Amino acid sequence: MSHLIDIRDMYKVYEIGAEPVHALDGVSLAVDEGEFVAIMGSSGSGKSTMLNILGCLDVPTRGSYLLDGIEVAARTRKELAHIRNRKLGFVFQNFNLLPRTSALENVELPDLYMGRLGHRARRERALSLLARVGLAGREDHTPAQLSGGQQQRVAIARALMNNPPVVFADEPTGNLDTKSSIEVMKLFSELSHEGITIVMVTHEDDIAAYARRHVVMRDGRIMRDDRDDGGVLKTQDEVARLVKEALA
Repeated sequence: MSHLIDIRDMYKVYEIGAEPVHALDGVSLAVDEGEFVAIMGSSGSGKSTMLNILGCLDVPTRGSYLLDGIEVAARTRKELAHIRNRKLGFVFQNFNLLPRTSALENVELPDLYMGRLGHRARRERALSLLARVGLAGREDHTPAQLSGGQQQRVAIARALMNNPPVVFADEPTGNLDTKSSIEVMKLFSELSHEGITIVMVTHEDDIAAYARRHVVMRDGRIMRDDRDDGGVLKTQDEVARLVKEALA
């Protein structure tokens, strides 16, 4: 069976001082289309390193990484940038929007880099995506004129601009209040049901509870990989318990 994401025997080793640091220590993970995966663990567990490699922002020391059937582990920076633009979307904790640029222009940016669409088609897609995330009528607003939750929804629309099969989210609710966090997570859940794969790093049990699969890491290794049976979401308490059990 072919997986959208398939990493095998993945290592990431940093030479820091006299002793090498194994940020990833022989990790294997397969993710299928439409899955919503939360990667969890304490600081230094390897979850951010994992996300950076999955997102083609970094390369492993050794190991295999098939993304949509393409081996990407040993690609050059230029090749990785091309793959990111074509196949991946990103949502970050700090939104990473251009401050003096409108919401509409921020969403258009990925296609400006790719040059896939003409001006009119690009604008129409960006407008459609802003409406999809509940921001119709706010297209001309700059980030300073939007709330944190609205800025993150602009970032989600931008991540979807090039129609990627997978979106990576790094602590996407870390700078949001409770109401905005719920809105963002409901949007991720909807996107997953529409067939978009979501891989999210979070340390918050209530946020991880929106995912249908929970991968718990410690010391660069996967300690537990838990799928929800029958499509039943776990509660925050259940997620907290499985993390505690995995790290015990």
